[in-house]
Amino acid sequence: MDNELKKIEKSLGVVFKNEDLLKEALTHRSYLNENPAWPLPHNERLEYLGDAVLELIVTEFLFKTYPQYEEGKLTSLRAALVNYQILARVAREIDLEKFIFLSRGEAKDFGKAREVILANAIEAIFGAIYLDRGYAPAKKVIKKIVLSHLEEVITKGLYRDPKSFFQELVQNKFKITPIYKVLKERGPDHQKTFLIGVYLNEKLVAEGSGLSKQEAEAKAAEAAINKMQEQS
Repeated sequence: MDNELKKIEKSLGVVFKNEDLLKEALTHRSYLNENPAWPLPHNERLEYLGDAVLELIVTEFLFKTYPQYEEGKLTSLRAALVNYQILARVAREIDLEKFIFLSRGEAKDFGKAREVILANAIEAIFGAIYLDRGYAPAKKVIKKIVLSHLEEVITKGLYRDPKSFFQELVQNKFKITPIYKVLKERGPDHQKTFLIGVYLNEKLVAEGSGLSKQEAEAKAAEAAINKMQEQS
């Protein structure tokens, strides 16, 4: 256990004074159901705190870095940086997934549910760092592992609605409008997954999947944007 915590601390660049805070940040609610003797609470209170710490630090950074941007654009940039998809990626980049305490059932679940668990855990870690070491170390970590994605967010237009952004790119370049079609539907009605393709002049250019048609369309648009930018 201690060696595993050291690996996380090394990835974060932080040494905890109270390692129980780090363990708590890694404890998912489901783990306590199977391990009632576990001496620590689940991570939801730390997640609540970490969410606020993350939002303040990102807001402060954007406010100071982009004095020319209006409130609306700053808000969109912040939302793109702190959404669960980016935070899940951040968690995976520091190999957090293998260290989270989960029930056996949750450990087998992947997809969006796992991404949300990862995002919540990294927010809980930010809360733990803030409590253990203070604002400056929390800011340093968030700048290192979250704000490092800012250039990608701006370059790929991730702060904008992906469908609107892709339509704008396509209309400027080809003078046509993208069309979205459902390719597959899987699962029961209460947990259906949609696979949607985005077409240009009847040519399939990208696919995306999600728990709703809107989410799948957005994923398809994101994939199409990535392809266009790679080819340009």
